[in-house]
Amino acid sequence: MSDLGNQREIDFSVDKDNLYREESITDLRAAAIRHLVPIRADGSDDPGRAPIFIGSSQLMTPEGPLPIQARLMANNLAEAYTEFPKAMQQALQEVIAQIQELRQQQAAKKRSEQSRIIVPGR
Repeated sequence: MSDLGNQREIDFSVDKDNLYREESITDLRAAAIRHLVPIRADGSDDPGRAPIFIGSSQLMTPEGPLPIQARLMANNLAEAYTEFPKAMQQALQEVIAQIQELRQQQAAKKRSEQSRIIVPGR
């Protein structure tokens, strides 16, 4: 559990120059796209800033669902739809690489711990 220590130092102020309205788009199958629309402090659209698109999906594994997420380099929804499969494949490859690296680290740690075992009489 994290140490919350001095809670008075946490800054909960709202950055009124960096506000977004979130819209959620899904195909109810595999694709979920978050469309973050830049807005002004009064809630009106801010056409001076580019929208942000974030794709997400999940894969079922024997250990349970594996969420994957990636920023979609798109300027509109049509581009986001096109970008989604490629971005999810890339995100999946990165997750697989991280899992493999973690497994290698755990195996190396286990080998290191086993090599320190001293057996009496040998």
